[in-house]
Amino acid sequence: MQKFTFSFIAVFFIGCGSEETGISNRTISFVFHDVDTLTSPKQGGYGFEDIAEGLGFQTYVWSEENDGTYFGDPRAKKGGQLDYIHSLFPRTMRYYGQNGSQSLNARTIHELCYEALLETHPVTLEFVPRLATHWYISNDKKTFRFRINPDARWWDGYPVTSDDVIATWELLMDETILAPSYQITYSKFERPVAESKYIVSVKAKSINWRNFLYFATSMRLLPNHILKDLDGTAFLDEYAFSVTPGTGPYIIRDEHIRNQESYIVERRDDYWAKDDPFVRYRYNFDRIKVSAIKDNDALRYEKFKKGDQDIFRCYASRLWVEETDFEATQKGWIKKQRVFSEKPAGTQGYFFNMREWPFNDKNIRYAFCYLYNREKMNREMYYSEYSMMNSLYSGSAYENPGNNPFKFNPEKALELLSASGYSKRNDDGWLVHDKTGQVLSFEIPIQKGREYMVTPVQQMLKEYGIDMQIKFIDYNTMIKNVNARNFKIASLAYSGLVYPNPEGTLRSSLADKTDNNNVWGFKSARVDELLDEYDICFDQKRRIDIIREIDGIFHETHPIAYSIARNYARIMWWDKFSFPDWMLTRYGGEHWDIFKYWWFDETKNNTLNDAMEKNKNLNLKPIDMKYWPEFLSKNQ
Repeated sequence: MQKFTFSFIAVFFIGCGSEETGISNRTISFVFHDVDTLTSPKQGGYGFEDIAEGLGFQTYVWSEENDGTYFGDPRAKKGGQLDYIHSLFPRTMRYYGQNGSQSLNARTIHELCYEALLETHPVTLEFVPRLATHWYISNDKKTFRFRINPDARWWDGYPVTSDDVIATWELLMDETILAPSYQITYSKFERPVAESKYIVSVKAKSINWRNFLYFATSMRLLPNHILKDLDGTAFLDEYAFSVTPGTGPYIIRDEHIRNQESYIVERRDDYWAKDDPFVRYRYNFDRIKVSAIKDNDALRYEKFKKGDQDIFRCYASRLWVEETDFEATQKGWIKKQRVFSEKPAGTQGYFFNMREWPFNDKNIRYAFCYLYNREKMNREMYYSEYSMMNSLYSGSAYENPGNNPFKFNPEKALELLSASGYSKRNDDGWLVHDKTGQVLSFEIPIQKGREYMVTPVQQMLKEYGIDMQIKFIDYNTMIKNVNARNFKIASLAYSGLVYPNPEGTLRSSLADKTDNNNVWGFKSARVDELLDEYDICFDQKRRIDIIREIDGIFHETHPIAYSIARNYARIMWWDKFSFPDWMLTRYGGEHWDIFKYWWFDETKNNTLNDAMEKNKNLNLKPIDMKYWPEFLSKNQ
């Protein structure tokens, strides 16, 4: 007798839109699918795992011996709410498309609500299953096949299929999403092919060691049953402040989005992979509430001290050293630690727009750097907590050791300024061009909370006749202007990658386009050549040499006045949570890991409340937590 798969469709009407939430009326259909018994094992249905190896597929099997707590701690309990206050509200609730590529979007929306075909092991960086259980790589390393788990479901009940992979790829290739870096990455592939309902293949147009990594782990899927009715422009509009269904362990409901105020991420009881060993001890909070207090770090900190938020990521050295010793920390009610990891340092500093005066002149860029006395600021403002950044890949094997450190040297700065025609000052003390009389003056837009960092640099430049005028602006407006290339200089930071991907920031073809990470307008024919070689180089030692040469060329051009670097995160939290022994992940090493790996501990919470009520002390923790440095030392 033939077996059939039945589905039941329930339609719910989410109530009226409101000015309070900024969310429009929306109709959501939930489709409940029975188990698929029609698709054969060879086509990816149940039983595929028994024949996968014979078909050339591979997988990774979780084991307690090899994986321990790295995918979550078995002691973890589900429940509770995590309250977090950020310094901004997302410019959009999307991650893909214009204005979406912010850390807040990536960490609290994209990574919690959506999934890729695979992910990488948090310690070994091996590929492990996520939406796909098995994968195939051809001998020529150009054709990849994936078997999607037949149990995988979108939160509205639809099964995940090959069509979802194709639809996501097509969206990323749509130029009307106004994010050209996606087209650079995914144009390296031919259109994916649905070999069956659950088996999808894709062919790379050329050999590139990162092709499999990016297609398998970076492309978190969106549902075809939503995208099939939208082009890129409609997608940007429809999901500016709403979310498409996801497959991940969390959901964001439209009624829980209060535009510019807060949103709530809820754990799904019906998450399709909740018992999978790779995820069952992660994603433990029932609810994560993300609120926004813009441009007021002091208020965010006071809210934390009052218990209005549970965790606090301390960026400012002055605050860490001078303002974290109060009753709650002295009594152990609030814990504080510097958590060390192997997280890539990333890039931060003053980014120059080299398309426009005055930073289209390399002498001016160099002079700025020679007058930017980072060492003094580190000593006098940051309590010598940092090291100096001199590379796109600071502190890693990829850093070019020959990079000029640009130590404070006003004599050299004045020499360069004079060579560019700025040898005299006007009556106000500002440098003016010898021929045109133009004052060496420019504006830097910053958030109010960064004033303490930028004002000292402003004063350093002023002493030598350069007028850097500070303009206070909210973060979203600043980023909008930077993406439109409407700026002279901006204080920015890029997060680092375990595997560098300079193409998305340094390819010359991006220099004169908006809405991508080549914000400086950097162009180099030699770097383009090296990027092409990097793509097809399977020798890690040679890849290091390539990136070092790229880093040296970029550094010689010097589109950035680099700032400072650190290899730890300063974390504070109310003592009502538990976590794995390593606290934060090896290569993540940031407070975002708390959202995935920590859990609300009811016993600790009761102990904390009792201690506060009776004014009792709790145990204190050592200031430095060095699980990963010690792990590395033992496993060299």
